[in-house]
Amino acid sequence: MNDTTASLKESVGRYGIWSAQLRAENPEGGRERAEAAAELEELGFGAVWLGGSSAARHAAPLIGATSRIVVGTSIQSIWDHEAPAAAASFAELEVAHPGRFVLGLGVSHGPMVERYNRPYSTMVAYLDDLDRAGVPAGRRVLAALGPKMLELSRDRAAGAIPYLVTPEHTAQARETLGDGPLLAPEFKVVLESDPMLARATARAYLARYLEFPNYTRNFLRLGFTDADLAGGGSDRLIDAVFAWGDDDTIRRRITAFREAGADHVALQVVEEGPVDVLPRAGWRRLASLLG
Repeated sequence: MNDTTASLKESVGRYGIWSAQLRAENPEGGRERAEAAAELEELGFGAVWLGGSSAARHAAPLIGATSRIVVGTSIQSIWDHEAPAAAASFAELEVAHPGRFVLGLGVSHGPMVERYNRPYSTMVAYLDDLDRAGVPAGRRVLAALGPKMLELSRDRAAGAIPYLVTPEHTAQARETLGDGPLLAPEFKVVLESDPMLARATARAYLARYLEFPNYTRNFLRLGFTDADLAGGGSDRLIDAVFAWGDDDTIRRRITAFREAGADHVALQVVEEGPVDVLPRAGWRRLASLLG
């Protein structure tokens, strides 16, 4: 493990928050997002991972509103942002706030990208361009699910930020990565104890992801079946990729990722209601049960 990766592991700590709501394309609600980021820092979270097709411009306001917390993209699509522009944005943030921004990269999904072709080779070429532009490998991470992309995140980046995975995937990823690279899986939490309500909330959220082959192929590799992927997901699948229940149950589910080899777990609170509302009460409850 090189010094840069070791420093990144220390900076992000054991737990972070994954949030699409903290990423915004317009200034409305900017004050609340800045205040929320500052509160997450006070609550002890080590990182904020900006969900969706995020970019450095989404990270800058949150970094400016805080003093310590790391902000990463999860992910910046390599199809939406040319490598030279990504490198320039990285350099600008690095000058202003050294060590506070992590460039999380991914290949997105075929149904979302008109010119989707040869994603692995395109990612390799993209990393080559970042190397030439001076973006350190130790400050970029890849949204890796399959073996080849995990190997690339080991060899050409600081590590991996897998999305929509299980502790079993984390154990396999750790074996591929070895001890050195950062492994920071995302994990969804529904703060609800009633099984029917919790699974209904989870199933409504998961349904969109079951349209993307990258995720469904990964579930099949993990031993799920086509039947598990139907109808918004079986109870078995829902219970594997979401934590729900009382505090002890949720804590135990999160700890399972750490025991499987995760250095850091990026926690996403999933709730009913408007998708643009910040789940700040949920973040506080997570901080309390993890504290």
